[in-house]
Amino acid sequence: MKYFNYLLAMLLFLLPVSSQAAEYPFTFNDSAEKIITLQKQPQRVVSLVPSVTEMLLRIGVDEAVTGITYHSTLPPQTAGKEIIGGFFRPNLDRVAALEPEVIFYADLQKDVPDRFADQATLIQLTARSIEESFDHIRLLGRIFDRTIKAEEIIAEEKRQLSVIQDKIAGIPQEQKQRVMRLMGRDSVMAPGDNSFQNEYIQAAGGIAPEFGKTGNIIPVSLEEWQKFNPQVLYGCGGDRQIQDFLEQSGWNEVDAVRNKRIFFFPCDLTCRASTHTGYFVSWLAARIYGKDFGDPTDFILPEQVVDRKPLQIGLDYIKKAEIIESDIKDFRNKTVALHFSRPMTVVSTLEGQRSGISSVANHYFPPPSWGLGHKQGLEALRQSTLKVLDIDPATTAMLFTGANMDNLAVVKQSFKEMEVYVLVTAGVLSNAVRMSVDAGRFYEPDFTGKNKKQGTINVLLLTNMQLTPRAMTRAIISATEAKSAVLQDLDIRSSYSPVVNPATGTGTDNIIVVEGAGLRIDASGGHSKMGELIARAVYEGVQQAVHLQNGVTTGRSIFQRLKERRINLYELCNNYTSPVNGSVLRKQIETLLLDPKYANFLKAIMAISDDFEKGLITDLDSLGSWCLTVAGQIAGVNVTEIKEVENMPQVLSRGLGALLTGAVVLTTMEHNLNSYK
Repeated sequence: MKYFNYLLAMLLFLLPVSSQAAEYPFTFNDSAEKIITLQKQPQRVVSLVPSVTEMLLRIGVDEAVTGITYHSTLPPQTAGKEIIGGFFRPNLDRVAALEPEVIFYADLQKDVPDRFADQATLIQLTARSIEESFDHIRLLGRIFDRTIKAEEIIAEEKRQLSVIQDKIAGIPQEQKQRVMRLMGRDSVMAPGDNSFQNEYIQAAGGIAPEFGKTGNIIPVSLEEWQKFNPQVLYGCGGDRQIQDFLEQSGWNEVDAVRNKRIFFFPCDLTCRASTHTGYFVSWLAARIYGKDFGDPTDFILPEQVVDRKPLQIGLDYIKKAEIIESDIKDFRNKTVALHFSRPMTVVSTLEGQRSGISSVANHYFPPPSWGLGHKQGLEALRQSTLKVLDIDPATTAMLFTGANMDNLAVVKQSFKEMEVYVLVTAGVLSNAVRMSVDAGRFYEPDFTGKNKKQGTINVLLLTNMQLTPRAMTRAIISATEAKSAVLQDLDIRSSYSPVVNPATGTGTDNIIVVEGAGLRIDASGGHSKMGELIARAVYEGVQQAVHLQNGVTTGRSIFQRLKERRINLYELCNNYTSPVNGSVLRKQIETLLLDPKYANFLKAIMAISDDFEKGLITDLDSLGSWCLTVAGQIAGVNVTEIKEVENMPQVLSRGLGALLTGAVVLTTMEHNLNSYK
């Protein structure tokens, strides 16, 4: 009956609701109840709201979006878009330079209507509920003639929400958990009672707080905190710093803190109501009710394959290549599987060398199911997954990943009659490591399987030649060196020491090298043509996959690169001792970093810092002179001393200090001039 109800709900969700494309002129009301009339489909759009940016790019309107804030990093189509500043302080001159027909803005961006009321159509789309976010996706689909894609996104999110509703329906009310979204840095804040974030909690089966206050963010007193007594707390990555505050007397006297049930999710999911509502609610519910969700008697959906899509791989011995979608433990899994026309030998860094292999696979299981799968152990997880996929475990070599198979990169390299194929998935922003520096936290006798992260680089490597055992094992080195070269060239940072160290891998990377068929090849090292092709293919594949999964490219903004180093502009400006207000200083720094001259100065400082920390640079006298020059250029007057940034590597301290010193002098002079006038 549960499954029947689920299918019925899905049929209803798939029915179009006002999904026809707009006929122009097109009139509608925005979130401010302002009547908007568009005479034609917009061709030049600036989005100052990350949730709207995500909607636009997910439905496929990337060619019309000309400007975005640096807070928008996903989906990957954000790469290469003009950055016009941050969400809180967009640079209106840069917006104007893009000559937009339409500007999507938020109500707190008060300067936007004052500046652009007569220059562009201004639209507010602020989702205050899950359903309203779906309405906005649907509206944008109509405006930009992307109605089918919009309805597909809504249907998938509703499908996931429906599954979670069925799963939490079996949890008795007295066992429902009190859950609170944690906000703030040095004090406890929370969303107001009317926030969509509390609706997320309720959709995940939690009991949300009611403090009798409304708004995007509200203060929470110690009395309110203890009275609600949250059993689960969650926040985004930027909220982690409040953990020290929660150790204080009184604040540490709630169940969530005592039981260490504090979870953190990507900001793209927690802080906006956009195109991943069902995905996030599923993840949140699984963290809250992991024990209940792992019980097979409570599964809602049958464990089965729900879709198969062919994949083209031009090798004679590939009988079939496919992307398989399956429901396992009630969550949508995805697998790339290659089936051979005859058994082969493979070398796997997860399973070792195996013979008689008829299939190789790379399996994505989504974040909500991570904890559920780890409790099985690797072999049991492998067996149960392949059973659902109807693939023989005895003749299959398999990898696992937290990187979505939608972001799979397939790359071919060839020379004369020699061909190499790689299939790569890659996530690098959650558990990247620098080998030889970062500590290993997994001690095998005490293994619990709880350390799975979303980052992993997995490679399936195949050729149209027959690799000898020597060539197969040597190919692992060629592929690994190429993978590490990508991380170096993209400046991927260690998740454990990001300010100082670039990463060499993720700590959970794996590769399967397939023996292949054809001419026998015994050399695959760096001086061989086979090794060159392997390295080129892996390099391109990893680069593509990192872009698709994490939105990371060589040309990403300086703001994103600061974030990857965990250098927070808000904290940097607030903690910098100066007569200038932290908020004013931050606006000035953001404006400076929109200028390629100063953005590239800071990028150069980052590179010099890495070399200095390695000992490749030892004399910083010329750097000091450069920093004084840059500070003077910003200030417009001669600067003789730089106030450096505390608790920062020496080169970064001096480079950031140059920007801040110049900005402080400039801002002070502007303030004094305005006061004089």
